[in-house]
Amino acid sequence: MSLLIRNARLVDARGERGVADVLVADGRIASLAGGEAERSIEAGGRLLLPAFLDLHAHLRTPGEEQKESLETGLRAAAAGGFAAVVMMPNTRPPLDAPEAVRGVLRRARAAGGARALAAAALTKGQEGRALAELRLLAEAGAVLFTDDGRTNEDAGVLADGLRYAAALGRPVAVHAEDAGLRGEGVVHECPLTEALGLPGNPAEAESARIARDLEVLRMTEGHLHLQHLSTKSGVRLVAEAKRRGRRVSAEATPHHLTLTVDALKTLDPLYKVAPPLREAADREALIEALAEGVVDVVATDHAPHTAAEKAADFLRAPFGIPSLEVAFPLLFTELVEKRGVPLGRLVEAMARAPRRLLGLEGGVLEEGAPADLVLVDPRERRAVDPAGFFSKAKYSPWAGWELLGWPVLTLVGGEVVHARLG
Repeated sequence: MSLLIRNARLVDARGERGVADVLVADGRIASLAGGEAERSIEAGGRLLLPAFLDLHAHLRTPGEEQKESLETGLRAAAAGGFAAVVMMPNTRPPLDAPEAVRGVLRRARAAGGARALAAAALTKGQEGRALAELRLLAEAGAVLFTDDGRTNEDAGVLADGLRYAAALGRPVAVHAEDAGLRGEGVVHECPLTEALGLPGNPAEAESARIARDLEVLRMTEGHLHLQHLSTKSGVRLVAEAKRRGRRVSAEATPHHLTLTVDALKTLDPLYKVAPPLREAADREALIEALAEGVVDVVATDHAPHTAAEKAADFLRAPFGIPSLEVAFPLLFTELVEKRGVPLGRLVEAMARAPRRLLGLEGGVLEEGAPADLVLVDPRERRAVDPAGFFSKAKYSPWAGWELLGWPVLTLVGGEVVHARLG
């Protein structure tokens, strides 16, 4: 069905584009100058953006559907303004075989909501010892390779993976932490967490591994993508590598961009993430790097667990925060409204840049582009209410925060997958 979105303020990576009537037909943007349609929606001056793509989400399928299902996860993504999410492969069993990738993608197509894309394991069983069948995994639909959830300790295996993945036109994403330096650490190593008696994970665990991985990258023609950057020292290494022309990209998460280690004064496991929340200076470095494009993309690292698991004591509780439904309003409020980060830059980091890294079209407001669109309300102020999440993980470290910029309409290929128009 063709759709006309009237009186929308257009914003994409180029910034504000003015008010327009946007005609959607046959899954694409047919016109930015109006036209006849079978259905129309009054935007009333709300912001129309390219819908987002999340490079890093855990949808727990197969094997841990008690934490999240494809139906709940993809519906949560649509409610957050995401047209697509890349599912991480650290499932049970891992997505390390082509039939597993085809199977989960087939199930996801039937689930509705946002579109699912699959990351496949870089190594067999995500054990870091032998490469998985990368060519067959790519043919099955894998858009990138990663052992996310585990660190790649064997530099030779990583080098081979980068080379093979480059030949297939795929990036390799890494959880950049040195396992030896991290040890049993569950929080950022600093005087506060030492006083709390919790084992620390030093910033050097991240920067040392990034430095090694960048040296491995220098030996190959690959594309290295650094997941959930968390330290100012990591930011410096990425910036220098980019100046030297290395093919490296990096992501930052909503939690590392808005929270710090000070939140752990409560000893609430809601704030337990990997890598851990760092200090205010690290957060500032990440925000600056995002604004300048050193950090290429925002990725949620949406990591749902059961409420009972997250309610355990701090040492036993699992790592992870669910954030698909709050990522954009959180960053719109905290970075754009409060810190002056250009809205166009945030849209680029959530819509255009992740598609570009995967070689996908879209993420722009142009005639002929895919009609993956999100309408957000920049004026309605609403509190985060985890009880209303579509995700099974109905808890949040941002519960009660008053945010602007909530998505009210999400289109995937021209089809409405989420609507909350009053």
